[in-house]
Amino acid sequence: MTIPDRFELPPDKLELHRKARRLEWLTIAYLVSATVLLYLTIGQSQAGKAAMIEDALSLTPPIAWLIAARFRDRPPDKMHPWGFHRGVTLAYLASAVALLLFGSFILLESTFKLITAEHPPMGVISLFGEEIWLGWLMLPALAWSGIPAVLLGRAKMPLAAALHDKVLYADAKMNKADWLTAAAAAVGVIGIGLGLWWADAAAAIAISLDIVRDGWTNLRAAGRDVIDTRPSTYDGSEPHPLLGRIEDTLREMEWVQDAQARLREEGHVFTGEALVIPRDEDDLVERLEDAARRLADLDWRFYDVVVVPVSTLDKRPDAPQPQVSAADSAPGRST
Repeated sequence: MTIPDRFELPPDKLELHRKARRLEWLTIAYLVSATVLLYLTIGQSQAGKAAMIEDALSLTPPIAWLIAARFRDRPPDKMHPWGFHRGVTLAYLASAVALLLFGSFILLESTFKLITAEHPPMGVISLFGEEIWLGWLMLPALAWSGIPAVLLGRAKMPLAAALHDKVLYADAKMNKADWLTAAAAAVGVIGIGLGLWWADAAAAIAISLDIVRDGWTNLRAAGRDVIDTRPSTYDGSEPHPLLGRIEDTLREMEWVQDAQARLREEGHVFTGEALVIPRDEDDLVERLEDAARRLADLDWRFYDVVVVPVSTLDKRPDAPQPQVSAADSAPGRST
């Protein structure tokens, strides 16, 4: 039995999703302002350029999240019988690739400038008839680039956990770490002011390494989802406990001798199969339908689950194996 054919968030999750949507729009507006401010003040600073590019790249996760949000709840059609939930994973993958590529570019460019001992001129700007060192303007711009981002990241983190949204989590994590980028760029700017030409390139390298690290971490997590790795918690720190709950629920049913489940993660929902060894075949269809309904009630993230009767279970390293006796077992059939 397959349930249901359309996914909708529960009312409480729907409200959280709306809140996350508002935060993502706010994030886009904020990051655009921060990027523009840095563009107007960075001069020739390599660290400032790296900070500006990171702010621009930070637009990718919220934009991807908003695009995916428009597609992921669409009902299945003839060409997409499982719906569009994978759009969330594609958004996650796109964000990770963008971070990794641009971070690598900034790393190579900054390293080259450090090796060639290029001295970055900071320059001055005429403001209200006064000549002002551009660094004094860049420091407030960097503060604007870092401090509000941390607050946005902290606001998104609990929403990512409640919605099991890895794209939102990656976005929140990047926002929370933006103060490090701003601080590193500020050190580079101050270094230029003190005559330490190498401080700018060194700060840019530190920023680019942070971008590359974020990109690589997110790329690995998105890649695992694409190849249907066992579902994990929203932060990817451990396997999701729902798999064990499914098997325990099935084994508690009197007519089930043993059970084994396998799940795949499709964006913010889970799909998969539950294999059961029935003790007998009495009212088997009704029992399977009841089991599927009970499994669907375990968690709101269940989108599609199939309960299949079998005679034996495949060996799996993390699951106990059935002890089937000749008198106790009954041959099953695959449906």
